[in-house]
Amino acid sequence: MNNLHCNHFSMHPELILHLLRNHRTLFRRHLQSQQLTYADHGHPEQVLELRKVKIPSALQADQVQYSMLAASINPADINQIQGVYPVKPTLPAVGGNEGVLRIEAVGNEVTNLRVGDWAIPAQAGFGTWRNVGVANAKDLLKINNQLSVAEAATLAVNPSTAYRMLQDFVHLQPGDVVLQNGATSAVGQNVIQLCKHFGYTSVNIIRDKSNTVDSIDYLKELGADHILTENQLKSEDAEMLFSNIAAPKLGLNCISGRSTVFMAAALCSNGKLVTYGGMSKQPLQVPTGTLIFKRIQLHGFWMSAWNAQQKNQTERLHMLNTLTDLLLQRKLRTPRLEMIPFKDYKLAIKQACDATTTTTARKQLLVFES
Repeated sequence: MNNLHCNHFSMHPELILHLLRNHRTLFRRHLQSQQLTYADHGHPEQVLELRKVKIPSALQADQVQYSMLAASINPADINQIQGVYPVKPTLPAVGGNEGVLRIEAVGNEVTNLRVGDWAIPAQAGFGTWRNVGVANAKDLLKINNQLSVAEAATLAVNPSTAYRMLQDFVHLQPGDVVLQNGATSAVGQNVIQLCKHFGYTSVNIIRDKSNTVDSIDYLKELGADHILTENQLKSEDAEMLFSNIAAPKLGLNCISGRSTVFMAAALCSNGKLVTYGGMSKQPLQVPTGTLIFKRIQLHGFWMSAWNAQQKNQTERLHMLNTLTDLLLQRKLRTPRLEMIPFKDYKLAIKQACDATTTTTARKQLLVFES
């Protein structure tokens, strides 16, 4: 009997080679992806559900299999689930637009990625709240795996938004003044650090909270030049500050409401006010006179729309490389984060939802088992 078995296998060496070459494919057949999904729009705490989905049995030539390392929870993610965000994936959908993943296997025609590489989604709507998945290689951008997981997972949205707004609207020179509200927000923290790096003077408006002193100390540590609370905007403190510095050429707004009345008035003639958020949920308010007599210009900025334009792809890679270098040189740091295991996603979602009307809460980061 033993001899018969030996003869049987010795007659089929190609079968053994086939099994050895395709052990990863066989292994993938038993992989299940844990995905945080929603079948209807609504409050995230009510509509999100953790589902197990089988990974495709084999990769197509242009596909990769990946494991998520970490995924952020941004206000846009919450809005997307609520159905009020312009990017609306087909339902049911996996939540999450930003994160970092590691490549585990590649199709035989994939040339831009290798096993072990780190990558980030190329566009919004990727669905990063899952532990493993399969994607087309063209939908991913390779990044430097010398970054920390937290740095890589938060590279695409907040620092990129800050960088673009400082680069694209005003030709700033060292010494020029940038005025922003929501300075404690994740974007605001990046604006402060990039202003310091480029030599711009930052004037930062924060809300009056119980932890105001802590926030001021932290922003100064990041490199903030001047900090005003909202209550100080009509005081002698603000008047004295702006009498001693050049009028800001650029204003960055993520609050709207009454905050922008002051900002528009403070800008220099022909200054530009760029809006990238509306945390107050109030309309943008700008005095008519600033538009007529100071010729203030109003602009909106949306990172996802900028990323989607083909003409920006070369500049995008340059931007990501620049930001990566600054992170590795410790000239830029991630915003204050709270890293939460994926299994505790309910806590992370709750805290992210509670933070949608404030700029002082820590950014939530879902961390996956490696």
